[in-house]
Amino acid sequence: MSELVPAELPQPLDAALTTPAVDFASWPFETTADLEPLESIVGQDRAMQAIELGLGVHDRGYNIFVCGLTGYGKMTTVQVLLGQRTAAAPTPPDYIYVHNFAVPDQPIAIQLPAGQGKRFAADMKQLVETLRRNIPLALKTHAFEAAKNRLLREHERRMAELLSELEQKASERGFLVRQVPPGKILFVPAIGGRAIESEEEFRALDAGTLQHIEQERQQLFAEVASIFERQRELESQLLVELNHLEAEFGEAQIAPRIAELKARYPSPEIASYLDAVQAHMVQHLDAFQESQEARPSLPLPLFELQPRFIEYQVNVVVDNSETRGAPVIVEPAPTYTHLFGTVERVVDRFGRLVTNFTMIRSGSILRANGGYLVFNLDDAIGEPLVWKGLKRFLRTRQIAPEPYDPLAIFSAAGIKPCPIPANTKLVVLGSPLLYELLSLYDEDFPRLFKVRADFGPDMPREESAELSYARFVARLTRDEGLLPFNRAGIAEVVRFGARRAEHQERLSARLSEVADLVREAAYWAARQGAAAVDGVHVEQALESKIYRSNRIEERIREMIDEGVLLIETAGAAVGQANGLAVLMVGDYAFGRPNRVTAAVGLGQAGIINIEREAKMSGRMHDKGVLILAGYLRHRFAQVRPLSLSASLCFEQSYGEVEGDSASSTELYALLSALSGIPLRQDIAVTGSVNQWGAIQAIGGVNEKVEGFYAVCKAKGLTGTQGVIIPEANVKHLVLRREVREAIAAGKFHIYPVRTVDQGLEILTGVRAGTPEEEGTVNFAVARRLEEFAKAMRAHARPTKGEDGGEGST
Repeated sequence: MSELVPAELPQPLDAALTTPAVDFASWPFETTADLEPLESIVGQDRAMQAIELGLGVHDRGYNIFVCGLTGYGKMTTVQVLLGQRTAAAPTPPDYIYVHNFAVPDQPIAIQLPAGQGKRFAADMKQLVETLRRNIPLALKTHAFEAAKNRLLREHERRMAELLSELEQKASERGFLVRQVPPGKILFVPAIGGRAIESEEEFRALDAGTLQHIEQERQQLFAEVASIFERQRELESQLLVELNHLEAEFGEAQIAPRIAELKARYPSPEIASYLDAVQAHMVQHLDAFQESQEARPSLPLPLFELQPRFIEYQVNVVVDNSETRGAPVIVEPAPTYTHLFGTVERVVDRFGRLVTNFTMIRSGSILRANGGYLVFNLDDAIGEPLVWKGLKRFLRTRQIAPEPYDPLAIFSAAGIKPCPIPANTKLVVLGSPLLYELLSLYDEDFPRLFKVRADFGPDMPREESAELSYARFVARLTRDEGLLPFNRAGIAEVVRFGARRAEHQERLSARLSEVADLVREAAYWAARQGAAAVDGVHVEQALESKIYRSNRIEERIREMIDEGVLLIETAGAAVGQANGLAVLMVGDYAFGRPNRVTAAVGLGQAGIINIEREAKMSGRMHDKGVLILAGYLRHRFAQVRPLSLSASLCFEQSYGEVEGDSASSTELYALLSALSGIPLRQDIAVTGSVNQWGAIQAIGGVNEKVEGFYAVCKAKGLTGTQGVIIPEANVKHLVLRREVREAIAAGKFHIYPVRTVDQGLEILTGVRAGTPEEEGTVNFAVARRLEEFAKAMRAHARPTKGEDGGEGST
C-alpha cells in the first residue's frame, strides 16, 4: 500500500449552534403574571383562513374538516374560535313536539322564537291545572244546576206523557201498567178492572181466558213499540243535552284561556294546535271531573299506557332560552343517539315496549340548529350507522329522531315524528389519514366537506410566537392556580418547544406537551418554595420526566459498559463503525449506538444485507442498501467491472431494522473493509446517503447525539469522542444542557458533513481523494476492487485438461 495522505480535519460544531438562541432579556414582562392570557391560536394562518371561509359561506357542503390539530384542549380551542365569530349571529328558534290529534303516531313539530318553547310548555301545564280546578267547580254552580234541572224536568214531563199514553193503550187491551225499579215496566192483565198479580190467580184462569190474554198482550206490544222507541230517543236526547250543557259550561272555561294563549303565541301552527286542544278538551270533560284520589295508586306503567292529559303536554326538544347568538355545541361522544336523537320506550303492563311523543329526545345536531356542531370524526366513524346518518342529514338538512336499537327482540309501539329542518354546520376533527381515506373511497365526502382546515404541527419561532408561548403559560397558570414563570423559565419552555418541533427556528404547536411541562415545572418550583418558576425548574422537570421513562435506556447503557453489547468508544477498527438508532418506549425516545460491520470477498454476489436475508429488514433499510450499490457503481465502476461480494450487518440486533439513516454508516464500514483503512471507534455516525455520495438529513438527531454521549460518558470521556451528522441537521439540534456544556468544554464534538468523503476523512484521518489519487481512501478502494476483478478473470480463464482437451475452473 502506498503511503497514505493525511486529511485536514474540519473544525467541530460550536456549542452555541446546538441550541436556539433565545433572547429573553428584551421580553416585555418579568413573570407571566404580567401578561394577558392567550385565548386564541397563533402561527396557523392557513388553517384560520380556511375556518373563516367555512364560517362565512352558508351554502350546503361548506362544512369544515379540521385535521392536524392535536394537543391541549383541541375541542375547547375550536369551540372558542367559533364562539368568537358567532356571538353576534342571530339566536336560532326553539322547537317543540306536540300531540297530533288527527294522526296520533305522527307528532307535530312546531318552531317558536328562542325562549318561548319552555314558556309555552309551562303555560300548557298551567292551563291543564287551572281547568282541572275550574271545570268541576263550573259544573257545580247554581246556574249549571238550574239549567240541568230544567232539562231533567222537561225530560220527566215528556216521559210522563209517554207513560200516560202507554197506560191508555194498555187499559184498552185489558192491562194495567206497573213500574218496577230500576226503570222497568210490566203489563199486568186485569179482569173486571182487577189486576191479576198472584201466580195462584193466574193459574186458576181457564184456557180460553189465558189465550185471550196472550193475544191481547201481543197486540199491545205491537202498539206500544213506538212508544218505547220514543222513550229511548228521549233518554238519548237528554244525555246529548246534558253533554251539550256540560260542554257549554266547560267551553266557557276553556275558550278564554285558549284565546289568551293564541294571543300570547301568534303562530299559525300554535293556533291550529290550540284549536285541536280546545276541541279535544270539550269532548273529554269527564277527564277533568275525575278525582285523582279515586284513581288506583299503582305504578304508572302497570296502570295505564300513558299518563293523564299527555295530549296537552309539550315536549321541548330544542331550548335556546339561554343561548346568545348562534349555538356552538361540542359533542364528546358522537354516537348515533347522541348525534341524531332518539325516541325512548318503556315497558307496559303487558310487557310491550311503548312510547309517545313526550319521549322524543333531540341529538346534538338538532340542538346546534342554526349554529355549529364540533365532534371528532375519528370517534364517530367507528360507530354503527353514524356515517350513513351524517350523509343523509347533510343531503336533506332534516332531522327526525327515531328509536335506535338494532338488537331489539320485542315489538314496540312506534311513532314517526315529523322531521325538523336543521341548518347545522359541522366542524369535525380528524386525522389527515382519515381525510385521505374518505376522499378516496367516498365520492360524497368532497361535496359534503368542502373546507379543510389543516393545522400544522409547528410554527415559525418568531418573537410573537415566543410571546404567545408565554401567554399560553400565563393562561394555564391562571386557570390551574400554578406559580407564574419568569423569563428564564419561559426561555426553557421555548427551547422545549423547539426541540419538540425538531428545529431551532420553529416551535411545536402540540401544546398539550407544553402544558404538561409547565405543570411539572410549577410542581418542582412550589416544592422548593420559589416565588416563580425559573429555568432550572423547567430543566428539573425535563430530567424528572426522562428519569421516569429511561429504565430500558439505562439498562442498555449498562450492558454496553459491561461489554455485553459490543460498542467501542476508543481506538480504530477495519470494516467496523458505530451507527446510531432511535428506540421508542411508549412516548419516550432515546438514541442507542449499534455496531455496523462489513465483510468483503471475491465474487459476484454484490452487497448482501444480512438483515434482509434474515427477514429483519424494513423496506426503507433495503432501499438504503441498494443505494450503496448504486454509489459504488457510480464511483468505482466507470472504467472497470465491479466484482464484489460483501455483507453488511447490524451486530447484536434482534429486532427489525428500519430506515435509511444508517446507510452512511454502512457505507463507511464497507469502504473501510475494501480499503483496509481502520475507522475511528470514538466517533459515531448517522445520516443517509444518495448514489452520488451526498449526505442527507435524518430524524431524531438530538436523541442520537445524546445517546452516544451518554455511552461515552459511562465509559469515560476522552476529549476526542463525537458524532458525525448531516450538515442539513445542524438547524435541528436542540441538545440538553449537559451535552452542550461538554461540547463547549471540548469533551465531546459534533462534525457536520455534506458528503461521504468528508465523513471518511474524519473517521480515517486520511484524505478521501479520488479513485485515481494515490495515498487516498478512494484510491485504496479502487485498487482493491481492481484486484478482485483481476482475480475473477483469472479464475474464469480456460485451462488445459490432462487429456489435452480444453477445461475450465
